[in-house]
Amino acid sequence: FRLPTRQYAIRRIEFDHWLLQRAGIPVQQHRVESIQRQAKRYVVDGAYSAQYLVGAGGTRCPVYRSLFREASPRAAKSLIVTLETEFPYPYTDPRCQLWFMEHGLSGYSWYVPKNNPQGQPSYLNVGIGGNAEGLRANGDRLKRHWALLVDNLERLGLVRGHEWRPRGHTYYLRQAQPEVRRDNALIAGDAVGLATRDMGEGIGPAIRSGLLAADAILDDTDYDIRAIPKVSLLPSLRRLVDAYRKRF
Repeated sequence: FRLPTRQYAIRRIEFDHWLLQRAGIPVQQHRVESIQRQAKRYVVDGAYSAQYLVGAGGTRCPVYRSLFREASPRAAKSLIVTLETEFPYPYTDPRCQLWFMEHGLSGYSWYVPKNNPQGQPSYLNVGIGGNAEGLRANGDRLKRHWALLVDNLERLGLVRGHEWRPRGHTYYLRQAQPEVRRDNALIAGDAVGLATRDMGEGIGPAIRSGLLAADAILDDTDYDIRAIPKVSLLPSLRRLVDAYRKRF
């Protein structure tokens, strides 16, 4: 299945760098061990304190773990596991390609080329993801599907002779009513579990939730994520995907 529309893609590392440069503020890296509420401020490891605290640390976000997990646990059935890698590669096919529900996988794999218009190396993003509960129920493993994907890419001539080093990631699909704010602590993106229910897309909802969290702090308003779409595909494209699934 090849996407029938024009594709715009950026490397995550480049996007993150652009955001930090645009913000124009000092950035410090620190591994969070503990978060405490003292008076009306949040204190992190006795080293940092603030009136507001935003957790955007992904599935294992320490803000979620410390302040939200007990009252707002995530549903195990919505857990997605993935294997993914991005690397420089002189690809010859510039089309984004997706493979749905192959070999009994409750999920899909992808091949996403990312061209660099400034003369730098082009990149490929290759990955596969599926429902963790479905894999366990079938006695299956995502690594088996990864090996099948690599064989498919070789067979199609999309990637040849590459030394694969995929990394694993986990995240959660959008749930009905996730708690996103407790007093002046807010969580966004995968810390909430906002990936779309049809395609498991996380970056779009993460960006939207981050903007909404910022607006809530700056304007002293409610932090409401209901406007963030729960699905990725337009109805017409969703029908095309459903037809593909039924055919194969």
